[in-house]
Amino acid sequence: MATKVVMAQLSPTMEEGKLVEWKVSEGDEIAQGDIVAEIETDKANMEVEAMGAGVLRKILVQPGQTVPVGALIGVIAGPDEAIDDLIASASGDGASASADGAGASTAPAEAPGDTAAPAATETSTTPSDREATDAEPGAATPATAEPAPDAPSSPDAGEEGRRKVSPVARRIAAENGLDLSGIEGSGPGGRIIKADVEAALAAPAPSTAAAEPTAEAPAATPLPPPRAATAEPLEDRVEEASQMRKAIARRLVESIGPVPHFFLTTEIDMGRALELRADLNARWTDGKIGVNDLLLKATAEALRRHPAANASWEGDAVRYHGRVDLGIAVALEGGLITPVVRDAGRKGLREISTEARDLIARARDRKLVPEEYQGATFSVSNLGMYEIDQFTAIINPPEAGILAIGRTEEKPVVLDGEIVVRKRMRVTMSCDHRVIDGATGAEFLGTFKAMLENPLEMIL
Repeated sequence: MATKVVMAQLSPTMEEGKLVEWKVSEGDEIAQGDIVAEIETDKANMEVEAMGAGVLRKILVQPGQTVPVGALIGVIAGPDEAIDDLIASASGDGASASADGAGASTAPAEAPGDTAAPAATETSTTPSDREATDAEPGAATPATAEPAPDAPSSPDAGEEGRRKVSPVARRIAAENGLDLSGIEGSGPGGRIIKADVEAALAAPAPSTAAAEPTAEAPAATPLPPPRAATAEPLEDRVEEASQMRKAIARRLVESIGPVPHFFLTTEIDMGRALELRADLNARWTDGKIGVNDLLLKATAEALRRHPAANASWEGDAVRYHGRVDLGIAVALEGGLITPVVRDAGRKGLREISTEARDLIARARDRKLVPEEYQGATFSVSNLGMYEIDQFTAIINPPEAGILAIGRTEEKPVVLDGEIVVRKRMRVTMSCDHRVIDGATGAEFLGTFKAMLENPLEMIL
């Protein structure tokens, strides 16, 4: 029986997908459960798993093409099984899109009930363990982390003579300024994996005749490298938007237009919160608490005490959520994603810290599955590490609020009639006025501020 390989819908916002690469070729024997292709969705790269066995008889969509959800991209069938009618139905519906993503339409019709071409079954797109060798110890690997090779010249394209590097290894190497050209890969097909990069970083540096004295680098914001000087003006460059960027564009239009935003800003004294963090980190040896962990805990506890802010607009009604599912905005190359700490209002600081650290790490490696980044009831976006003083964030519908966190800096303030220097942080809350009124938002923000200025309250 023929098996249709289709572009599956992997998230509620996904309308189309981009075929990144085929893992197999026409004529290859396929077993049920084999990974046959990789697609780029609006949030992550996922792998297509064959739901039937046979031979990959036909590839209908080539790497780099974008087609709508449900479109036929390939056919698996017996070596002598008739598939002409199935292919013709796909061609008639325009399933084979042009390379720029245009010309694709809805899913193809079922093959006629012919004895030589029985009704086909669809594949499902599921997570796999393909990157298990690169995963953090003890961390799940529910989805592929491989970035989509957008052009044939991609270093991960797998062509002869080009280096194969896992995305985790490439990121670690880039963060440490490590040249990958001299590293031998120990992964499949000579692929450079995380262990290879870590071994290279751990290797002793070549000795020199006179060792240079070491000095701690000053804390300064690094400047981007200057553009190379050229006599000719640079030309415009147009790149096709990734599926993630397209989804972000759609969601922001849905938010900033229909959702009536208003903003509340307050300034918080972070002195006691930072002292508590230092004390906890001195006592806990199996993990470190970050400033962001304190912010998440304070947000979750404030939402638990102010359920009117943990709500969503549903047309003619307001849904007040029974638990706090807290979204954390995480920047990725080419976009962002919001992993969710589930039921954060019932979790302690340490539990939130551990869970958030794991979610953020796997989000950056693009290893989250949809249920880990969908369904937040409220979100937090922190740009303090970029030395941003204050900003406003756009609400992610159907949520009714989001906190925008600025940096903590030393400022002169008046305290008990005297000018003193204190560590201060500015926070702005974006509110959906259909759900949250000014007083409601102000009360929530006041509790959030009080907990950070008297942090023992949120851990008792």
